[in-house]
Amino acid sequence: MNNQNLAIKIKDLRNRKGFSQEQLAEESKLSLRTIQRIEKAESIPRGDTLIKLTQALGVTPDDLLDWTKIEDKGYLALLNLSAISYIIQPFLGIIIPLVMWILKRDKINLVDDTGKKLISFQITWQLIFFGFFMIINKGIYIPYNFSIVEWFALLTTSINSIITSSIIILYLYNLVLIFINIRRNQKGLKSRYFPAIPFLK
Repeated sequence: MNNQNLAIKIKDLRNRKGFSQEQLAEESKLSLRTIQRIEKAESIPRGDTLIKLTQALGVTPDDLLDWTKIEDKGYLALLNLSAISYIIQPFLGIIIPLVMWILKRDKINLVDDTGKKLISFQITWQLIFFGFFMIINKGIYIPYNFSIVEWFALLTTSINSIITSSIIILYLYNLVLIFINIRRNQKGLKSRYFPAIPFLK
């Protein structure tokens, strides 16, 4: 959490309400000294203090804490794009977004939500893909580290064109959904990845 950013947001909300520090202290039933320390970024409101403060300001604790995160649409775009690494090696489509999500989930707005949905979708997509492939290939084990080129070479030599087309559609669906969600994030909207078993909560 960025303490300085939080202090600025609280002061901004107080000014929007038309409160002086004394009025906010009275409304929140906190001491004037506590309000002053929070606005000077000398302390972070937690627990009961946070609840009292947000009630007086007319916002929820989650809203206030979300506001402490910075906006970085470029990072959000990279987070979504990182999943395209599934084309090179399927497992990378989970690992790279997971690392990027862990690094910035508490620092950049929408990263936590986008990361959870993206990673859950990539895991779900791979379960569907490999499950489908195992069924149509009669349970023959295929190494997980195949690249897309190796997959398609194998598919075109061993399986009919309808099934090959289905596999290509699965890959394209994944790709299109990534770009749709980049656009959503650029507009400040939350991601929508479907289907996605919620592996991360």
